Amino acid sequence: MNGISRNLLYFIYGAGVVLVAITGMDPAFAQNVESSNLGAAGGEVSLVSLFLQAGLIVKSVMIGLMLASVWSWAIILDKWFLYARTKRQLNRFEKAFWSGQSLEELYQTVSDKTPTGMASLFVAAMREWKRSYERGANSQIGLQTRIDKVLDVSLAREAERLERRLIFLATVGSAAPFVGLFGTVIGIMTSFQAIAGSKSTNLAVVAPGIAEALLATALGLLAAIPATIFYNKLSSDVSKITLRLESFADEFSAILSRQIDERNKLNT
Repeated sequence: MNGISRNLLYFIYGAGVVLVAITGMDPAFAQNVESSNLGAAGGEVSLVSLFLQAGLIVKSVMIGLMLASVWSWAIILDKWFLYARTKRQLNRFEKAFWSGQSLEELYQTVSDKTPTGMASLFVAAMREWKRSYERGANSQIGLQTRIDKVLDVSLAREAERLERRLIFLATVGSAAPFVGLFGTVIGIMTSFQAIAGSKSTNLAVVAPGIAEALLATALGLLAAIPATIFYNKLSSDVSKITLRLESFADEFSAILSRQIDERNKLNT
């Protein structure tokens, strides 16, 4: 062990002694914690053994962080494939929409399925347009307003569908390091209370307890780093997809507005 690590351990040991003096822990209890959690000097230290030797609070923190990490990766993979599939659907629909096919034919083709993305905006606006004319709508302004409202509602639903569960990644990315640090603080306090109770300054006794406590911080970072990186990436993808949907909504609203004007001219 180099000089810097040795000095650091002595510094942390001193801080632990101060904590023991402040909290007034019973030495007999400290001796029991040392024998159960820190293990024998010079013993083999692995990640599994560090986890098994940890206290109840530290174990709970580690388990929670591992579950958060697994759920974060499940969300990341789900959103990754969802956004890739959505982009392909947008490309296919845009190609069909601008191919010169009539709106009625495209509506009949798309409405038979469960529409998503641009198709859901298109079907909602066309359904309102057709329903209004079937009921003999006479107000051009009122029809245009209803179509714009339907497009806005459909756009909000699509944005909500795309953004669902992303807030969990943001929460893990911001909170996981502090949760891990909490587990580390508890673990270090427990370890140094045990060391103070046993009156042992052997570094071989200190090291396993420190490693056990720092494992909680490592798990916190393991959960937080991917969650933060992919939250930023996925949020950027959502913004790009939403921008495409907004652009289509504006273009389609203008197309329907021209259709309304042409029908009104024919009726007059």
